[in-house]
Amino acid sequence: MASYRFATRPAEGDAIAFEKGVLQVPNNPVIPYVEGDGTGPDIWRASVRVFDAAVKLVYGSEKRISWMKVYAGEEAHAKHGEWLPDETLEAFKEFRVSIKGPLSTPVGGGIRSLNVTLRQVLDLYACIRPVRYFEGVGNPMKEPEKLNVVIFRENTEDVYAGIEWKAGSKEAEEIADFLRTKFKKDIRAHSALGIKPMSEFGSKRLVKMAAEYAIANGRRSLTLVHKGNIMKFTEGAFRDWGYDVVATDFQGQFCTEADLSKGGNGSRADCLVVKDRIADAMFQQLLLRPDEYDVIATPNLNGDYISDAAAAQVGGLGLAPGGNVGDGVAVFEATHGTAPKYANLDKINPGSVILSGVMMFEYMGWKEVGQRIVRGLENAIKGKRVTYDLARQMPGATEVSTSAFGDAIIKGMGA
Repeated sequence: MASYRFATRPAEGDAIAFEKGVLQVPNNPVIPYVEGDGTGPDIWRASVRVFDAAVKLVYGSEKRISWMKVYAGEEAHAKHGEWLPDETLEAFKEFRVSIKGPLSTPVGGGIRSLNVTLRQVLDLYACIRPVRYFEGVGNPMKEPEKLNVVIFRENTEDVYAGIEWKAGSKEAEEIADFLRTKFKKDIRAHSALGIKPMSEFGSKRLVKMAAEYAIANGRRSLTLVHKGNIMKFTEGAFRDWGYDVVATDFQGQFCTEADLSKGGNGSRADCLVVKDRIADAMFQQLLLRPDEYDVIATPNLNGDYISDAAAAQVGGLGLAPGGNVGDGVAVFEATHGTAPKYANLDKINPGSVILSGVMMFEYMGWKEVGQRIVRGLENAIKGKRVTYDLARQMPGATEVSTSAFGDAIIKGMGA
């Protein structure tokens, strides 16, 4: 059991265990949380009330969560002089399931992304982002309900590996010179350089997790999204490795689009289809033919773009959850930024953290808790008592505070 300098371990509660590839969740698990920067504390206060109310509604006194506050980001730096204390990482490892609000990172310099650091140090190799429509939410689409995808984004490799050098630096000049002389590559002087590593191991385990999800949840298709027409040995390899792992590890459970063409329409009824799309074309596909896509597996940068663009189609990031998942360790998080100008105003939409909590409960096996929260959110939206970001897109809606929206969700859970 780890010792903590800044955080306080709850007096009651037990750690979630991971044995033989399966989570072992006690009735009173300890779950670490990071409030987040900017609007994070406002969002967390509303979200935790929703979580506790849902658990109590489903399980009564049989089960409950012991919340453990840990530190990262601006609060950690201000109070303890560290942006990401080692003990926070240790808590995430010890208790295995955690949740966090948004954390800020300066653009162009200063500290490295805390979110990226968390993912790499804990080997949370899959960023999972479900995107679906909630009836009544304003959006730019004619038929937003047709979009219902779960995006599995590789989380530790690609350009997010953080291997890059500043233009004009000694390292950049040395590497550029090496590439010019050894491999005859034409690189302009004073170029910034970055390396894009993508491994067979990293790609295959991401696609395997996506395929397992598709099978377990009765999904219809798995699409590999890549830019392999240009980056043939990185993104193109991702595509090929994806097809390989489906063929090898899931024999007889998937078919390809080529198989369907050969087999005719009669083969479509019980076939879970694996296909691939070029990344830029995929943006158009999600707009024009969204109902043809279901589970998506993609490298890091593609997944970052696609998940935000898909969220915009159904009303924005305010209702876009996310989870960073590895083998037996998971950190669920809001997918939006910190919105510091709204900090402490009790104004921002808590939906992203609340729906990330739904993902967390599903991951823990407490699925009925997640279902209750979704019901509450749906009823709150139908009642048109929503935060400003949703109200401005919904004619006739009443704008309410963050805390009041949490109240409406709790009320809607029992409706």
